Amino acid sequence: MRATGPERTIRVYYAFQFFFSLLLWVPVFYEYQRRFGLSDARIFRIQSLYYLAFCLAEIPTGLLADRFGSRAAMRAGAGTLLAANLLPVFWTSYAGFLLHFLFIAAARSLISGAASAYLYEHLRSRGAAAQYKRYEGRARALGLAGKVVCWGAVGYLMEWKVALPYVLTAVSSAIAVWFAWRLDPAHARSANKTAETMLMARFSGVFATIRKHPAIVPVMFQGIGIFVLARICQVNLFQPILLEKGIANAHHGAVMGLMTLFEALGSWRPDLHRASDRARIVSYTVLIAASLVVTGYGGQVAALIGLCVFAFGVGLSTPVQMQMMNDAIPDSGVRATVLSLESIVDRAVCAAVAAVVGGFVARGEIARFLVLSSGAAVAVVTASAYFSARRSRAEGSRSRP
Repeated sequence: MRATGPERTIRVYYAFQFFFSLLLWVPVFYEYQRRFGLSDARIFRIQSLYYLAFCLAEIPTGLLADRFGSRAAMRAGAGTLLAANLLPVFWTSYAGFLLHFLFIAAARSLISGAASAYLYEHLRSRGAAAQYKRYEGRARALGLAGKVVCWGAVGYLMEWKVALPYVLTAVSSAIAVWFAWRLDPAHARSANKTAETMLMARFSGVFATIRKHPAIVPVMFQGIGIFVLARICQVNLFQPILLEKGIANAHHGAVMGLMTLFEALGSWRPDLHRASDRARIVSYTVLIAASLVVTGYGGQVAALIGLCVFAFGVGLSTPVQMQMMNDAIPDSGVRATVLSLESIVDRAVCAAVAAVVGGFVARGEIARFLVLSSGAAVAVVTASAYFSARRSRAEGSRSRP
């Protein structure tokens, strides 16, 4: 029997998220750009500008989603992604690759809040808002499963036809566009004619909340310490690490698929040991740091094991950090905006770090960078957890009569 109503909307949402997130070129983009003459410095400059563009696009695209509806933003995001994935096929220069990543930043910004809002409003309209985490988790799990299956072959596809990963990703993006146009319009629109006024009021509320509850700040820095390290090593340094270890480009997709599988396993059981969330986040960060040291200074086998342990640690730490960040925000009226602020700061730091990483890669000092960044992450997370605990105790004592 054909699914209708709520079931159909959920299934279309799953399909949209699956095909939108299926970026097949991720494991090989570094080598692809090198084959067309880009230096390490220019490749990492593009990455830095990409993170910066993501920061700048986050708030305007959220405003557009509020003003014109989440479904409209999702359609625009899918269309922008399709254009982005065609650019490296036909425009293989620095300008073409830069524009490609700027379009990727715009596409992801357009759906980052809109997709979640669409699903949440759809469920809330049916009295099932409490089930949001389960449905969103299933959508993410399906996306991860697709990456595990497809990334294993992408290196071989590139060796066969150099632009094929981008062509196939463009096909996937076109399918996402089709599913975006099939989304149920009944609960897709949350247009607000006073969005600009509400945006200013929301920002005022955010900073008032942070001033009143300063424990939010160390928890935010804690997330920055983890997520910046994770993004830089999973995206920017992934191929340089493997190439330095002598692992052929054809195997890079399989390695990324294996890492994605371990990350999914970690996310499945973030409560791996009995401890408070603060103790967990520190111990998981130490695990991530140790795995990167092994990856930097070990041989091929040690590097592969280190990368898998690293991905497992990222999977463990991400849900715990998200839980702690949400627990630290007492006002539900500014929750999404505070989380967006954390995302903006996170990507701004990524932009700065990505600009520095290129120099380490060019000098053949990847292992040194991994040690330095791992030590910095452990220091930031440990200090943040300590100050967060102190701030929370101080706020608790003030609130008691």
